[in-house]
Amino acid sequence: MHSSCLQYCIDLPLEKEVLTETVEKAKDWALMHGISMRSKEHFTKDNVQIAPFLLLPTSFPKQEFEKAIQVQKILNKLMHIVAHDYDFLKKTLASTIAVDEFSAKLFHIYETVHAEGLAQDISIGLLRSDYMLHGIEDSKIKQIELNTIASSFAGIATRVTQFHRYILTELEHSDKLINVPENNAVSGLCAGLIEAWKLYNNEKAVILFVVENVTHNICDQRFHEFEIRRQNPKIRIIRKNLTEIISQAQLGPDKELIIGNNVISVVYFRSGYTPNDYPTEREWSARLLIERSRAMKCPTIHYHLAGTKKVQQALAQPGALDHFIKDGSIARQVQEIFTGLYSLDFNEYGDQAIDMALAEPRKFVLKPQREGGGNNVYDENIRTQLNSMKESKERTAWILMDRIYPPLQKNYIIRPGDMNNCEVQDFTCELGIYGIIIGNAKEIKVNKQVGHVLRTKPATATEGGVVMGIGALDSPYLVI
Repeated sequence: MHSSCLQYCIDLPLEKEVLTETVEKAKDWALMHGISMRSKEHFTKDNVQIAPFLLLPTSFPKQEFEKAIQVQKILNKLMHIVAHDYDFLKKTLASTIAVDEFSAKLFHIYETVHAEGLAQDISIGLLRSDYMLHGIEDSKIKQIELNTIASSFAGIATRVTQFHRYILTELEHSDKLINVPENNAVSGLCAGLIEAWKLYNNEKAVILFVVENVTHNICDQRFHEFEIRRQNPKIRIIRKNLTEIISQAQLGPDKELIIGNNVISVVYFRSGYTPNDYPTEREWSARLLIERSRAMKCPTIHYHLAGTKKVQQALAQPGALDHFIKDGSIARQVQEIFTGLYSLDFNEYGDQAIDMALAEPRKFVLKPQREGGGNNVYDENIRTQLNSMKESKERTAWILMDRIYPPLQKNYIIRPGDMNNCEVQDFTCELGIYGIIIGNAKEIKVNKQVGHVLRTKPATATEGGVVMGIGALDSPYLVI
């Protein structure tokens, strides 16, 4: 159901000698400019290796790229309003939290701070809306998901754009640079964190990055840290995992979040979105302590919940957007990018969705309430999974999505290790658009679109996680 339909940036394949020389340059450029990660197999803090990336930028329809850019501020505002609608979140997530322990624990923290009253009413969202092209002859963007926590790769994506501009010049195609759009994702996101730091109004306060126990995607995280210092040398950043936070943090008399001698102005979560991040109740206590504090949170617990698959599915229902977006033409703009999303609740609609998926599993993707890649179910496995849980409450923790069949494109993937067998392959890509939004329930102070990332995977792969080693980083080459 795939087909190649977009013009390539340059003719492929490259001559073998040119390819060998270009790949060597590409790997060295990547290592020297931070398109890198720590190895999972041979982990050490002293070494990084190249992150998987595409040798050439991937073609993407200019009109659809611009559509994704233009709709981002609307999506930012939509998620902000949704996150501040307690009744909507409670009603929408009711069936999910009844069966999904992780979602239930997040919601319990939300209910606790909501009942107590927020110590800090300003939220900061660094969001990323992800799309794939759907359709062969006339491809249109369709939203895969909207990330409200740990929206990653802005740091490396900025470098990949620079790399592709370099490599096209090396291949004597500098006339094509005009079609590789500028990308200021990391400076844009960091400007948002700095704005939140300013709103806290304490020049001695620091920004806390909540990180994993073991960080593989270190370059991407450090790019944010270094860029914040570059933009505002007054700001210091500390990094802690949730286990360290609960043993070191306390609330001050004014609900300040204090770690050691540091008052925390902004908490930026790069971890905390999977059950593995909470091995004991102590980590959950750390999350609650942060939410109870006066520090700005990126994201707040209600923003985190607003990014769940179940909320995404509820918003895609006919007429659902009218509750949040009063202008009908703007609501239609958003509705146009949604794909079919179906609840698996115990009602006639949930039963219909299950029957559809059992009849034609290849037309759908089955998704749980999880972030980070590697969680979705495809093809015959959908039938197996649904048959095992269709009479169980477990099914309500999942949603069903229409499967998107994007156009194929040829390119080379660059991975760590021997590149002797580097050959042209077919790939599909996923575009992510970054946005910043800062405000409280009554007022939005900042709302911007700030850059993009392209992640590309072999056409034979269903999942595309870069950290998992399947997908690769890329940048768009805009075509008419």
